[in-house]
This record gives sequence, structure tokens and C-alpha cells, in this order.
Amino acid sequence: MSTSTTPQNAVVLLSGGLDSVTCLYWAKANYANVTAVSFNYGQRHNSELNAAKKIAATAQVNHRIIDIDLAQLGGSALTDASLVVPDAKQTDFSDNQHNDSIPITYVPARNTIFLSYALALAEVTQSNAIVIGVNAVDYSGYPDCRPEYIEAFEKMANLATKAGVMGNHLQIATPLLHLSKAAIIKLGVSLGVDYALTVSCYRADSEGRACGHCDSCYLRQQGFLQAEIDDPTIYQ
Repeated sequence: MSTSTTPQNAVVLLSGGLDSVTCLYWAKANYANVTAVSFNYGQRHNSELNAAKKIAATAQVNHRIIDIDLAQLGGSALTDASLVVPDAKQTDFSDNQHNDSIPITYVPARNTIFLSYALALAEVTQSNAIVIGVNAVDYSGYPDCRPEYIEAFEKMANLATKAGVMGNHLQIATPLLHLSKAAIIKLGVSLGVDYALTVSCYRADSEGRACGHCDSCYLRQQGFLQAEIDDPTIYQ
């Protein structure tokens, strides 16, 4: 964080899932003012976005929802209904660090687009940080979750903004980057997160109930199991 004596503000990318709500509560504990931003981007279901609204209200933070229709571009099972979200059993979790395949649930350039909007919001809210729940430990295979990507975006952000040019350094904060899912859950519980409000499933129904079979559900289940904490997820 900056060593400035002025109040430290942060923008948090809030999807409504387990990782992002942990980031939100982490930011509340580390910054004076927090603004959460969520995106209605043409995703397969709105349950996660509805969860984000409830979470932001419960956490008592300012919340912005931005409409972007990435479904017009397609290319992902999360935005194109003609593509099938695979079950976790179809995914190889045996070599998380060296699996070069990129899942069909990868949304092209999503984090770059989201971070760009968050960057603009950070300037408007005079924020010193953008907090994002990317993770390099648990399997994703998403190229825009890698540490080198985050480092590159932070460098670009400080070159491309009025704040950066004036010497007000912006940090892309990644508090979950090197944590296992179990460690993330333990952190969230210590911060007072109610994980019953979160929706992580790629195939959640209109009521937010999880399918219990997709990659995201599998990692969530394993996280609670390894953390030895009761899983509050409601399944279909």
C-alpha cells in the first residue's frame, strides 16, 4: 500500500463468488473506503450477480453494477449457451501448475476488460488499489490469472492514468494469489464472511443453487473439506 497519509481507498471486483467476497472483506479490513464493482456481462446466469448485491449490502459498501455484453463475442461456455460447461471429472486436476490446457469456461479477455473498468472507477473514487481475487494455486488454467499478467496490468495502469502520471501509484492487490482454497476460506471466516451468501457454480439455477459437478463446485467442495469447515452451499 501507499505510504501516503491520505485515506486509502480501494475498488474491489465482486463477482458474488467465494474468492471475490473474501477479497471484499479483506479490503474492508485494510482500506478506509471500499467500492465494490460487479459486471452484468451476459453470463450464463444472474445468480452470482444477485449474490453480489446481497453481499455488498451486508458488507455495507458502495456497489456499482456495470453492463457489458460479452455474450455478443461468445467464445466461452459462460457466455455462449450453445457450449456445454464440463463436469469436473472431465478436467485433470492432477497437475495444477503445469496444465497448459485452457478450459472452455475461460472468457476471452474478461479480466482485462473488468480491470479496465475498475481502473477508471479507481480514478473517479481516488482509490489507491484495485483488489481482485485471482489465484495461482488452485486450478484454473486462465491466462489472465497469472502473476505476470497482474504485474503487467499494474505497470500499464500507472502509465495510462492521470493519477499515475501525477505520482499517485495504483496497486493491483491480489491477497489470494498464493493461497489454497482452504486457506482462502479460513481467511474469510476470520474476517466474518458468510459464505452461505456466495454463489460460485458455473451452472447455478435461478435460485442460486449449485450443480455440484462443475470445476468451480469441485474446488469449492474440496476447499471446505480441507479447511474442516461446514460447507453452507445449497445444491440442486
